[in-house]
Amino acid sequence: MITNFNIPKFTMTVKDIVDEDFQDYKKASMFIATSRCDFKCLKELGMDCSICQNMPASKMPNKKVFISDIYKRYESNPLTSAIVIGGLEPILQFDEILELISYFRKLGCNEDFVIYTGYYENEIKREIQLLSKFKNIIIKYGRFIPNSEPIFDTVLGVTLNSENQHAVKIS
Repeated sequence: MITNFNIPKFTMTVKDIVDEDFQDYKKASMFIATSRCDFKCLKELGMDCSICQNMPASKMPNKKVFISDIYKRYESNPLTSAIVIGGLEPILQFDEILELISYFRKLGCNEDFVIYTGYYENEIKREIQLLSKFKNIIIKYGRFIPNSEPIFDTVLGVTLNSENQHAVKIS
């Protein structure tokens, strides 16, 4: 681990950070819950957003956390070997996610980053292009559709809530 790496102290706005998560990826992961969502999944269906499984998380207070502190927490945990970003809609704070991944990569951490988004590939081409310059990036695409059949995703090694969702390792 590099200890005196001198780069600016960027922050990320989060709802929560779970140091050890075992449900969103096949590897033990740090889970970072992002701070915003536009609830497009349910709005597009004309449904009440209050039924969203993430509604309780959306009401949690936002916290500003130094990216360097996230890195230290991750690196000090010998159990985790991936980082999952999700909870609400990560693409709505894409610049912060780019800074986070860039920071980890600059410090030599090339472990998997998994981004759970409700967007589809054709909606975030620019973001995919920017993320693809980093190693080991996986994106879970697709909106939550209530009453849809769950589907096992072989890339993530977990069951997703809606049959239209899937993950792709983009780099």
